[in-house]
Amino acid sequence: MNEAGHCSANEAFALRVIGDDMAPEFGDGQIVIVEPAGKVTSGCFVVARLDDGVILRQLVIDGDVYRLRALKSGLPEIELGAGLESLVGVVSQRAGRRRREHKRYEV
Repeated sequence: MNEAGHCSANEAFALRVIGDDMAPEFGDGQIVIVEPAGKVTSGCFVVARLDDGVILRQLVIDGDVYRLRALKSGLPEIELGAGLESLVGVVSQRAGRRRREHKRYEV
């Protein structure tokens, strides 16, 4: 923790998934662990800061173009105009109520 009692910007943190945009990989209500210093690669799952909130998406890197893709069909991809600056971190784990719902991702 820093002097103000807050977690370091590089410490992993948990978020709850809201909605089904990333189903079936991430269901509504599941908990994900986010690594701010995780390795960013095409296809990894990331949390990005957009407008006044955050969003969980799969990152697609195509040359110098970075896009965020929902797993639910019919949703538009979001192009990251500022490159990777809006990324908060990379998802390293998914938790669930049952052991079979738990999963680790490479970061």
